[in-house]
Amino acid sequence: MRKILVIGSGKSTSYLIKYLLDKSTSENLHITIGDLHIKNAEKLIGNHENATAITLDVFNENSRVEAIKNADIVVSMLPARFHIEVAKNCITYKKHMVTASYVSPEMQALHDDAKANGLVLMNEIGVDPGIDHMSAMQVLDNIRSKGGKIILFESFTGGLVAPESDTNLWNYKFTWNPRNVVVAGQGSAAKFLQEGTYKYIPYNRLFRRTEFLEVDGFGRFEVYANRDSLKYQSVYGLDNIKTLYRGTMRRVGFSRAWNIFVTLGMTDDSYTIDDSENMSYRDFVNAFLTYSPTDSVELKLRHALKIDQDDIVWDKLVELDIFNDKKRVELKKATPAQILQKILMDSWTLKEDDKDMIVMYHKFGYELNGKKHQIDATMVAVGEDQTYTAMAKTVGLPVAIATLAILNKKITTPGVQMPITKEVYEPILEELKDFGVQFNEKEVPYLGYNPLNN
Repeated sequence: MRKILVIGSGKSTSYLIKYLLDKSTSENLHITIGDLHIKNAEKLIGNHENATAITLDVFNENSRVEAIKNADIVVSMLPARFHIEVAKNCITYKKHMVTASYVSPEMQALHDDAKANGLVLMNEIGVDPGIDHMSAMQVLDNIRSKGGKIILFESFTGGLVAPESDTNLWNYKFTWNPRNVVVAGQGSAAKFLQEGTYKYIPYNRLFRRTEFLEVDGFGRFEVYANRDSLKYQSVYGLDNIKTLYRGTMRRVGFSRAWNIFVTLGMTDDSYTIDDSENMSYRDFVNAFLTYSPTDSVELKLRHALKIDQDDIVWDKLVELDIFNDKKRVELKKATPAQILQKILMDSWTLKEDDKDMIVMYHKFGYELNGKKHQIDATMVAVGEDQTYTAMAKTVGLPVAIATLAILNKKITTPGVQMPITKEVYEPILEELKDFGVQFNEKEVPYLGYNPLNN
């Protein structure tokens, strides 16, 4: 049998493993799932005859090498920083490799060795990055094939809560790594192109510079800019484009309320707070406000940030129970961001019967035969439950499909790769339709850039 090693069995692996198991008999596969804690792997494979769960410590070189040597292809679903040692072993023992993570400089440095050995090291084949690359390149290549000149590309993705599970004033719950939500946008100013001009939004203004979008059947959303919208400019062949903007989607009103935390300093992850374990939630809020012998914490916050008592933003803050003087932080030497994350997890953790949702929106502007045109493409995926989530579907299925395609020699271009060529994106996007992951494309009047961001 042909052997696939999946390293890691976290939240994003349910659909990946199910897909491979469903194909295992017809494709003559045996799937080995290695994890330091194998209970989830055992749960996902059940008693399937073509699968085995093993205890695998990725930091134990002997354990890691033995598992990789016994495989024909390796899928790494580990956190991104742990891929590199796996990739080096794959090159040494001549194994193909697939990950959903961004190509790191260390991974890119392996390109020549992988190419020399005829190995495919496929990266960025999840949802974002992944489905965003494939769906964008398909439309961009199609426009170019007709002789069109690309003048605008905007791309937005959001991991959100499904409408039927949207039960709080923020219209948001954690559907993935909470830490990434709390520290989003920090580190550098957002950078993008608008009508040929470089634009920058510093972190302290990021959540007050938003754009609105409508998705048919799902209503209105807002987006804020990603840190570097130009990262894929050359990769996508957009060196001469006028407008290039990538961002993150939320429901309307989220960003204005979130900006309260940014303004107060609660999202800062650069220092720790003394005696944080003994703080109440109320103490934490008060730590960022001026001293007053008479005014309450609530009054000080409203005055400091000019929030009216009947403002929905105030209701959102109250809903989070941040003024509770009984609930304790209970985290030693915690950063403000870590404390805020703990508070938010009380309110934003998905309940057992909650469903998540992935929304993606692309805008393509182009010139053809002297006229300007625009295509808007949207994709919405809704999860089934807490195991088979929309996030797991849109991350895991492209990984699984690519893995089998490499094994079957349908994807053969060697080296460190991203899914930006027809060889990769055409068959994967076509098969994703069978699972309800499909883009709705429509021609709309060319709107150009958003004048609010001029």
